[in-house]
Amino acid sequence: MLSAELKAFYMVARLGSITQAAKKLGLSQPTVTTQIRNLESQYSVELFYRGGRRLSVSEEGARLLPMVKVLMQQAADIEFFLRNCGQVQGSLRIAATAPYYILDLVKTFRERLPQVEVSVEIGNSQQVLEALEDYRVDVAASSQLLDDARLIRRVLGSDPLVLAVHRNHPLAVHDRISLSALAGHTLLMREPGSTTRRLTEELLASASVCFGPRLEIGSRESIREAVLRNIGISIIARQEVPHDPQLRVLTIENAPQIPEYLYCLKERKGARLPAAFLGLAQEMAPA
Repeated sequence: MLSAELKAFYMVARLGSITQAAKKLGLSQPTVTTQIRNLESQYSVELFYRGGRRLSVSEEGARLLPMVKVLMQQAADIEFFLRNCGQVQGSLRIAATAPYYILDLVKTFRERLPQVEVSVEIGNSQQVLEALEDYRVDVAASSQLLDDARLIRRVLGSDPLVLAVHRNHPLAVHDRISLSALAGHTLLMREPGSTTRRLTEELLASASVCFGPRLEIGSRESIREAVLRNIGISIIARQEVPHDPQLRVLTIENAPQIPEYLYCLKERKGARLPAAFLGLAQEMAPA
């Protein structure tokens, strides 16, 4: 019970939000609130200062936080060891920003190690890298380039950024366009934390393009559906555009490639299953 309460404290302290902590833990907000209050009540300590809806870590909470972080890492290490200590069986947890590169690896990995359980969760770059750093997954595929001494990195591939439009959109008559042609049109954007969104904003800012109203939609699937309904246009990686007669894919002049990387914590790269997956990624890497 105490372990659950300490985990709730750690996530709330790290994220500064009960709502976000509950989402990460897969719990309801009232459950997380109750766990924090039980911990404070049981030991007669104030771990957070409360001001309206805002929480800030108290002095006691700040001293407790590094100890709990060590405990969470130890628990993650134990769980990782138990999942990977078998000679044949085990489980590998993967997080990825998109399925396109990772699923080919998973297919081959499962063919070679059919008794290993594999789970894949999809999120944006920020989410999948946080999952790796929090020991919630063993490897993470992301289009975000990180130079972090704690991580090892493999290149999975790259894809050009293109413009996806409905076939009835005014821009659909073109095969290739300049960024200036986007001016005045409604642009569909991913949520903050998405590498595609960051690259899109940088690309348009560098070209001084003043586009029309932005519509933020929190997943690539929803963006594709919005384009299919001719709600707006979207800059997107080529592989993310589905084959659909209602869609047109336009080449953008001077558009960058969007890469995909595979990350693993250095401290775990030698473990049997992550090492096997990393080796496979190296073997299947583009020439």
